[in-house]
Amino acid sequence: MDSVKILLVDDEIEVTCLLAKRLGRRGYTCECAENGRICLEKMHEFQAEIVIMDVKMPVMGGLETLPVLVKEYEHCKVILLSGHADMKIAVQSMHMGAFGYLMKPIDFDELLFKIEDAVQQLELENV
Repeated sequence: MDSVKILLVDDEIEVTCLLAKRLGRRGYTCECAENGRICLEKMHEFQAEIVIMDVKMPVMGGLETLPVLVKEYEHCKVILLSGHADMKIAVQSMHMGAFGYLMKPIDFDELLFKIEDAVQQLELENV
């Protein structure tokens, strides 16, 4: 698979940009968006295979954006991030089609493992 495209969506833009740099060093092509609305705008052009998105954001949050991504970009794997340990939201997001749900602050190795898992799933689906 060519360089996997990842769209990072979080209103904490400094953290998102730092994460994009770290993932870029590992060969991923990254773009950033600060809310769900901008995420959907960028998806038309960028066509990310993986979206890593915060649950709570101003304008349009992760749980509002997820169903649109799942419907319009069924190839895309969405990993949601939350700063609040809420099992109900985690279960709800998985039922809505999220590929994964991780807690903030993000453990970078755990995130990398989840991304690699998503890449493997994408490769299996493309066979």
